[in-house]
Amino acid sequence: MSRTVVVRYETRTDAAEDNQRLVEEVFAQLNRDDPGGLRYMTLRLADGVSFVHVAVIEGENDPLSESPAFSEFQKGIRDRVVGPPEPASATLIGSYRFLAG
Repeated sequence: MSRTVVVRYETRTDAAEDNQRLVEEVFAQLNRDDPGGLRYMTLRLADGVSFVHVAVIEGENDPLSESPAFSEFQKGIRDRVVGPPEPASATLIGSYRFLAG
């Protein structure tokens, strides 16, 4: 059984580029390590400061929690954001060539 988590937050204007760099490092590590059990994406919205992360975790273990790059991303998140990140559980209704349902 999989679980889906969506997290949305807004960064400070001067922190948006650094936030994107840190997110890109997470993806670089995931691509190198290929931990399995995870489908993950991040969007930077048109306002330039809002980000949305979508993680589909398949199984009991969360590969993100074991990622050093993700730990580094989380380490300074409070300094980069305007307000706290807003995580929410979600249910996949369907997708077309995006996230497998």
